[in-house]
Amino acid sequence: MKKRSGKLDETITNRLIHVIANRLADNKRVRRTLPMRGRLHIDRQLPFLCVYRRPTNGNDAGTDRLVTTEASYLTVSSGRKQHAGLSELVGTVARTLVHEFGAFLVLEIWSGSAAGDGDNEATDPAERQRPQFRILAPKMAAIGGFVDRFDEALSRIKVAKQAAQVRVEQSENCHPKRMSPIVSKANINDIRCIVIGLEVRPIYRDSENGEVYPVVLRELRRGLSRALRQTFYEFTRLQTTHRPMHYHVLGRRALVKAVWEVDRSLADVSNAFDFLLQATPVNSQQAWFEFRKNHFERPPTFLYRPLPADPSILKRQLFAAPVERVEDPALAILFREKQDELDRQITMLSDINTPRFVHGSVQLFGNVDDQLLGVATDLLNKLPSRTREDSKSGHFTAEEFARRAADEIEYYRRQWPEMNADVKLRDDIASGLMVSHGSLLVGKNTMIPKSRAEALLQHEVGTHIVTYYNGRAQPFRQLYAGLAGYEALQEGLAVLAEYLVGGLSRPRLRLLAARVIAARRMVEGASFVETFRELVRTFRFERRTAYTIVMRIFRGGGLTKDAVYLRGLCQVLQYLGKGGKLEPLYIGKIAVEHIPIIRELQWRQVLRDPPLAPRYMSDPGVTARLERLRTGKTVLDLIKH
Repeated sequence: MKKRSGKLDETITNRLIHVIANRLADNKRVRRTLPMRGRLHIDRQLPFLCVYRRPTNGNDAGTDRLVTTEASYLTVSSGRKQHAGLSELVGTVARTLVHEFGAFLVLEIWSGSAAGDGDNEATDPAERQRPQFRILAPKMAAIGGFVDRFDEALSRIKVAKQAAQVRVEQSENCHPKRMSPIVSKANINDIRCIVIGLEVRPIYRDSENGEVYPVVLRELRRGLSRALRQTFYEFTRLQTTHRPMHYHVLGRRALVKAVWEVDRSLADVSNAFDFLLQATPVNSQQAWFEFRKNHFERPPTFLYRPLPADPSILKRQLFAAPVERVEDPALAILFREKQDELDRQITMLSDINTPRFVHGSVQLFGNVDDQLLGVATDLLNKLPSRTREDSKSGHFTAEEFARRAADEIEYYRRQWPEMNADVKLRDDIASGLMVSHGSLLVGKNTMIPKSRAEALLQHEVGTHIVTYYNGRAQPFRQLYAGLAGYEALQEGLAVLAEYLVGGLSRPRLRLLAARVIAARRMVEGASFVETFRELVRTFRFERRTAYTIVMRIFRGGGLTKDAVYLRGLCQVLQYLGKGGKLEPLYIGKIAVEHIPIIRELQWRQVLRDPPLAPRYMSDPGVTARLERLRTGKTVLDLIKH
């Protein structure tokens, strides 16, 4: 019996090629570890293959990861003994897929000189870190269009704010020096296969010791992946019979095991605590009585829940998640952002009721910039401080509102039976209403103005609960746990829902503006009492209302989160004014910055269509209001409608 070595012999090659060709012909995924220390991944039938051949000396750290971002790639050793089998493998893949598409592109990537081509680059450290590419393409008139697109796409890449330099060369040898062509000229002509090469300056590693710079490599991979996909799209459109609707359609759909492992690990850490609940006082009612008894001269004492988990253990679990093994650049960005956010939240849990808490808050939720402060000040100056707009129609008790909320949840459950939200009455909810892990928490002492009930239902149920369960319908837990920084868009959508159902009252807008003012004053160093006095004396808020606003801002030691309501509303209005569609924002708990990535994942069919849509979206009156907002409106314009 012939011993199987780690090298590629003819028997193993033929067997592998036969299996791979059959799977590709049936449009099945190919993910194989190859005998020559390589890997072949082909997501589905696609008209291209990215190739990386590892130099025999092995000194090329990081370059293989430039191709593993794509839906169809091959990484393999460049050893001469393996070349015949390798060439046959690539030729067979090309031949099989040419049958489906009419043409096939092989793009080989390798690293070039670290010094680059400029005269001064060898001695200029900054210039040596500029991304640089050299495209090698055969002299064929038919391929000029997509090579030009490749040039343009690469030129848009920036790493550390330095724009890429790109050079295009016509050559019959579109492969690395000291290596043979990966596809023979006979096969190229015979099977309508086009081969082009891309030499990349290895700015992602130290030129002396070969150690990889992981942050630089991640940034380069992300930009290069987008450029490659745009090039594949242009090639497909110009050279094949296939007509994809968008370049992201050519991205990866199949995901590696590491994706699910990281997603699960991050979600487990996120679900181990409720950050806002931990930062919310359990004695807000008693603290109010204390504050009033002291004639509003001394800040009240707030008490907090015991931590449900050890922060040190949570951090150990958090950084055990193997984010570095996630090949998909888009998902890697989302996971790393969430890992960083959870790290900051866990640190803040340890810092509750200490001066350090506010610094973590600014890192997580941001400060109040002058523009947002200006919007808030305008609202408070232009809206009357005394109005019975919210109270003239009477109030619902907590129990009555909870029953209405339960009916609203039942409406969504009929749309999607897997939704299992419920309503809980709590005596430790200072803010009146809160959604936690997909359930609505209602403070037992809460009184809801009847004129505001529908608006609050759409805020809490129609936005927060709907996006939570839409996120649960997705393959990634992060979509319901919340992507990093999701709060601003989430609260902006929720406040917009209040406006769309006709319930965004003037007192409500004043409240949101006052939260911004209070957050700014707190960060500037004002005390609890000083901030309270400003709201009462300058902006004419009732004392109990001012107390609640200031309590929410100073809870935990200083929390700027409440500024995101008005900031998020401004973001949503800007988004709609630029022609953005509202429906995609309900896919889960995402931030404005994530919209392009979410769209990419939808084009790639990684994400599914959400099962739930807010009830009010089918209301003709809502449609009319949305159309007005698309003409470009500000928060102040909402007062007029």
